[in-house]
Amino acid sequence: MKCPFCNVDDTSVIETRVSEEGDKVRRRRRCLNCGKRFTTYETVELRLPQVVKQDGNRAEFDREKLRTGFMRALHKRPVPAENVDAAIDSIVQKVLSLGEREVPSRLIGEMVMKALYKLDKVAYIRFASVYKSFQDVDDFRDAIKEVQKPQQKKTTQAP
Repeated sequence: MKCPFCNVDDTSVIETRVSEEGDKVRRRRRCLNCGKRFTTYETVELRLPQVVKQDGNRAEFDREKLRTGFMRALHKRPVPAENVDAAIDSIVQKVLSLGEREVPSRLIGEMVMKALYKLDKVAYIRFASVYKSFQDVDDFRDAIKEVQKPQQKKTTQAP
């Protein structure tokens, strides 16, 4: 680390502390040339991949766009904000864990659909109608049947 006072590369770490949140490291340093002390901070820099749209254009991954999509689908639905935040965090983690520089928008859309399916079936239908470009009532009927499949009666056997 270069000394900000004399620009010499020869510094030593006097003290290291991790922040309460655990996401930053604070280091107290001393220049071995001029003897002055200074503080540096280290943080993790996560680089989200570029999103490749269907038309081939690329855009920065935007967490707020993701939130907007969720909020439109969940408009006036009884889903707690904490659940929405958790779903968004989960999608961001999945995108990061792919380790790719570019991710197709279609993949992100599929992740959103899966999350909405778990959160709220009506929101899922709303999102799917736009995402899959429903053309007529039959498309809605098919989506509703898909949502109702897991809710079929379970049979129990006597011991």
